[in-house]
Amino acid sequence: MQTNQEFDFEAFKREAIKGMYEGKPFNGEKGVFAPLMKHFLESAIAGEMDFHLQEEKARGEANRRNGRAVKRVKSLSGEFDLETSRDRAATFEPMILPKRQVIITEELEEKVISLYGRGVSTRDISEHIKEMYQMEISATQLSAITDKVIPAMNEWRTRALQTVYPFVYLDCMHYKVKESGRVVTRAIYNILGVDIEGKKDLIGMYVSETEGAKFWLSVITDLKNRGVEDILIACIDGLKGFPEAIATVFPLTQIQTCVVHQIRNSLRYVAEKDKKEFVADLKPVYQAINKEQGFENLVKMDEKWGKKYPVPIQSWYNNWVTLSTFFEYDDQIRKVIYTTNTVEGFHRQVRKVTKTKGAFTSDNALMKLVYLVVLNISEKWTMPLHNWSLTLSQLYVIFGERLKLHLTN
Repeated sequence: MQTNQEFDFEAFKREAIKGMYEGKPFNGEKGVFAPLMKHFLESAIAGEMDFHLQEEKARGEANRRNGRAVKRVKSLSGEFDLETSRDRAATFEPMILPKRQVIITEELEEKVISLYGRGVSTRDISEHIKEMYQMEISATQLSAITDKVIPAMNEWRTRALQTVYPFVYLDCMHYKVKESGRVVTRAIYNILGVDIEGKKDLIGMYVSETEGAKFWLSVITDLKNRGVEDILIACIDGLKGFPEAIATVFPLTQIQTCVVHQIRNSLRYVAEKDKKEFVADLKPVYQAINKEQGFENLVKMDEKWGKKYPVPIQSWYNNWVTLSTFFEYDDQIRKVIYTTNTVEGFHRQVRKVTKTKGAFTSDNALMKLVYLVVLNISEKWTMPLHNWSLTLSQLYVIFGERLKLHLTN
């Protein structure tokens, strides 16, 4: 075989020097170092094949070389045809360059994944790689490279979680995905937790076509299976079925419906000319000193606006139990739980990257991009929430026995 022939280093040196004088690049498609890389790889794989056949012979298995295979390989040292042996039993799998791998540089793959995670289009990535490395990479090859993050993503999505989260925020983002020749809407539900040290962590990322009690029960059960034993307060935006689901798995968890979402939803039913006055009258409801005063101010709202706008007023009555949870705490905790702004701020960062995308080619394409964006964002989540020591002290007074089980000295 050619791979066993002695490599002519002197001939290679002459050709390399000649190529450099002719202006050929060191790397890239016609890089002068491509023949050397080709020789090293073919020699290494030939050595692996020899060892593989010797092992099988020692086990009494009949196997031998059976022709050659050729594939086009791309590397930073250049692009070339790699010739390797095949074995008759088809049991040989080279370690240095697996059968289906055609790009052999971690640096390049890391570059592609980094650019992809910043929302750069595959076309722009291809142009960048061509400009930087003189290498042509197709959309299919780029997809194969980025698909390498999927096992890591799945491992991250099923990782073990902490036993208690004082605060958990839930919200979703909607995207378009191609499915069976049509474009459908997908919702990614993100669960952002604040752990016992006050640091943020995305503890759940789920895709669903629809929401409901059954879906939410599977989500909450997944969190429990991954190690969560208690959630003190869950902040949501009025998602149907979620309070019932969390009560099934974590019956002691308090639910806080986002006040900001409630205000926005209320204003959908209010005429433009009345919105400013309506909002001003709402402030005494959610800015009251306590729950009782807030409800009294809601009754006053009803007396003034109830006949003209019965739908939004009735919505406040219907959701008052979960809208008023934050009144049980002082200002420090109220600011943290009365709205889902914490997770919405995270979503704004994600959308900065994904907003230029049209319809994703698959659920996996959507998930792997969001996952990479999450990794980039979470690198900055190294500090606890503002005044966390004070917040934790107050939580300890309220939830002392439940927190004692999880606090360490």
